[in-house]
Amino acid sequence: MPAISRDEVAHLARLARLAVTDEELDVFAGQLDVILQSVARVGEVAADDIPPTSHAVPLTNVFREDVVRPGLSQQQALSGAPEAEDGRFRVPRILGEEQ
Repeated sequence: MPAISRDEVAHLARLARLAVTDEELDVFAGQLDVILQSVARVGEVAADDIPPTSHAVPLTNVFREDVVRPGLSQQQALSGAPEAEDGRFRVPRILGEEQ
Protein backbone atom coordinates (compact mmCIF):
# COMPACT_ATOMS: atom_id res chain seq x y z
CA MET A 1 0.00 0.00 0.00
CA PRO A 2 1.43 3.43 -0.89
CA ALA A 3 2.56 5.64 1.97
CA ILE A 4 1.01 8.72 0.35
CA SER A 5 -1.97 8.95 -1.96
CA ARG A 6 -2.47 11.08 -5.05
CA ASP A 7 -5.18 13.02 -3.19
CA GLU A 8 -2.78 13.77 -0.34
CA VAL A 9 -0.21 15.05 -2.82
CA ALA A 10 -2.88 17.28 -4.39
CA HIS A 11 -3.78 18.57 -0.93
CA LEU A 12 -0.12 19.33 -0.16
CA ALA A 13 0.23 21.11 -3.49
CA ARG A 14 -2.80 23.27 -2.68
CA LEU A 15 -1.38 24.12 0.75
CA ALA A 16 1.93 25.08 -0.85
CA ARG A 17 0.04 27.02 -3.55
CA LEU A 18 1.67 24.98 -6.29
CA ALA A 19 -0.09 24.53 -9.60
CA VAL A 20 0.43 20.92 -10.65
CA THR A 21 -1.07 18.96 -13.51
CA ASP A 22 -2.71 15.54 -13.19
CA GLU A 23 0.39 13.95 -14.72
CA GLU A 24 2.65 15.71 -12.21
CA LEU A 25 0.45 14.50 -9.35
CA ASP A 26 1.01 10.92 -10.46
CA VAL A 27 4.78 11.45 -10.75
CA PHE A 28 5.05 13.29 -7.43
CA ALA A 29 2.93 10.71 -5.62
CA GLY A 30 5.27 7.96 -6.82
CA GLN A 31 8.40 9.93 -5.89
CA LEU A 32 7.10 10.90 -2.45
CA ASP A 33 6.04 7.32 -1.82
CA VAL A 34 9.59 6.11 -2.49
CA ILE A 35 10.98 8.77 -0.14
CA LEU A 36 8.55 7.97 2.66
CA GLN A 37 9.17 4.23 2.34
CA SER A 38 12.94 4.83 2.49
CA VAL A 39 12.57 6.90 5.65
CA ALA A 40 10.41 4.15 7.16
CA ARG A 41 13.12 1.57 6.38
CA VAL A 42 15.71 3.69 8.17
CA GLY A 43 13.39 3.81 11.17
CA GLU A 44 13.20 0.01 11.17
CA VAL A 45 16.98 -0.32 11.21
CA ALA A 46 17.45 2.06 14.12
CA ALA A 47 17.65 0.03 17.30
CA ASP A 48 17.45 1.06 20.94
CA ASP A 49 21.05 -0.02 21.58
CA ILE A 50 22.39 2.32 18.86
CA PRO A 51 22.77 5.90 20.11
CA PRO A 52 21.62 8.67 17.75
CA THR A 53 24.47 10.54 16.11
CA SER A 54 24.82 13.47 13.78
CA HIS A 55 28.13 12.28 12.30
CA ALA A 56 29.67 8.88 11.71
CA VAL A 57 33.02 10.00 13.12
CA PRO A 58 33.65 12.33 16.06
CA LEU A 59 34.29 15.94 15.14
CA THR A 60 36.44 18.43 16.99
CA ASN A 61 36.78 22.11 16.29
CA VAL A 62 40.24 23.36 15.49
CA PHE A 63 40.74 26.90 16.64
CA ARG A 64 43.59 29.21 15.86
CA GLU A 65 44.80 31.96 18.09
CA ASP A 66 43.11 35.32 17.54
CA VAL A 67 45.75 37.78 16.46
CA VAL A 68 44.96 41.44 15.97
CA ARG A 69 46.33 42.64 12.65
CA PRO A 70 46.22 46.15 11.30
CA GLY A 71 43.50 46.84 8.74
CA LEU A 72 42.81 49.56 6.24
CA SER A 73 42.08 53.06 7.36
CA GLN A 74 38.81 54.62 6.25
CA GLN A 75 40.68 56.73 3.70
CA GLN A 76 42.48 53.67 2.28
CA ALA A 77 39.26 51.68 2.03
CA LEU A 78 37.44 54.47 0.20
CA SER A 79 40.37 55.25 -2.11
CA GLY A 80 39.34 52.57 -4.63
CA ALA A 81 35.62 53.33 -4.54
CA PRO A 82 33.99 54.79 -7.65
CA GLU A 83 32.12 57.24 -5.39
CA ALA A 84 32.32 58.16 -1.72
CA GLU A 85 30.25 60.56 0.36
CA ASP A 86 30.60 61.61 4.00
CA GLY A 87 33.23 58.95 4.65
CA ARG A 88 31.08 56.12 3.25
CA PHE A 89 30.70 54.23 -0.01
CA ARG A 90 28.10 55.87 -2.25
CA VAL A 91 25.89 53.36 -4.06
CA PRO A 92 22.82 53.76 -6.28
CA ARG A 93 19.47 53.89 -4.46
CA ILE A 94 17.50 50.68 -4.96
CA LEU A 95 14.59 51.28 -2.63
CA GLY A 96 11.89 53.90 -2.69
CA GLU A 97 11.40 56.68 -0.17
CA GLU A 98 8.80 54.81 1.92
CA GLN A 99 9.95 53.80 5.40
